Amino acid sequence: MTRTMRAAVLDRPGPATNLRVRDVPVPTPRPGWVLIEVKAFGLNRSELMTRLGFSGDAVTYPRVLGIEATGIVAEAPGGEFTPGQQVVTMMGGMGREYDGGYAQYTCVPAAQVIPFRSELPWDVLGAVPEMLQTAYGSLTVGVDARPAQTLLVRGGTSSVGMAAAVLAKRQDMTVLSTTRNPDKAAVLTALGVDHVLVDDGSVADQVRRILPDGVHGAIELVGTTTLPDTLRCVRVHGTVCFTGMLSNEWTVENFYPIGYLPQGVRLTAYSGEAGNLPAGVLQSFLDDVTAGRARVPIDRVFDLDHISDAHTLMESGEARGKLVVLP
Repeated sequence: MTRTMRAAVLDRPGPATNLRVRDVPVPTPRPGWVLIEVKAFGLNRSELMTRLGFSGDAVTYPRVLGIEATGIVAEAPGGEFTPGQQVVTMMGGMGREYDGGYAQYTCVPAAQVIPFRSELPWDVLGAVPEMLQTAYGSLTVGVDARPAQTLLVRGGTSSVGMAAAVLAKRQDMTVLSTTRNPDKAAVLTALGVDHVLVDDGSVADQVRRILPDGVHGAIELVGTTTLPDTLRCVRVHGTVCFTGMLSNEWTVENFYPIGYLPQGVRLTAYSGEAGNLPAGVLQSFLDDVTAGRARVPIDRVFDLDHISDAHTLMESGEARGKLVVLP
């Protein structure tokens, strides 16, 4: 194997053009770590935050970004995996504490590697890991969703929002999903969303007209700007899971719980790791995609040389699904 690879390197925080593709050494795995030949990776807004310099002092530069990757095992000196085995990896410090998936190879701890088997194309497989992990964890850990319940997805045309809708419909849930752009409604309907709500900053009245008692659960992906309204959409003993911050608004000023939280409505949060996505759940989802029982919402596929273009599109908020890069 050649000992150099192409990677998108961020030398300092800033605009998308600060991501520069160049040759760097292939990392060498030590025992307990796995070297993965990256076949595809998805883009995530947390990488946008890192690129802009909002990920704190833990990130040093130059850095290869990327909190996820999909590919095949190149080396596993500890014997945890077999060379050539299909795997995904995500989180655990990727792209922040050590170099991540924006490269032809990435080296990660074996504990955050999940094996699978699939003949789906790499662009489809590359869209899945972090999107599925976040959506699945938000539904199960965050909302504790049950079959046939009702669910609101606030920020429904984000990749995680669309994945959450797909997973919820697999449980026969009634799904309400929001978009700020009426032109994106058809995208959500095609995923099986039952009620598309145009979000002008307040959707609680729309929800209550459909479901007077409110929804059983809600996944908040927009941020703290819409959180109070999302809480008003949920019935007594229902749950709102705070997962995303598409608005880049992370905190609630002068938080007073009794005045902020509707009576009897629960507020939780979710920020998961690879360990929150069981291998069986990943395999089952991929099998359902292969059989046509589930969809992977992909907007566009890029090559590594166009990583800056991909980041620009992600930053614009105009994508209608996951953005994927084939390195």
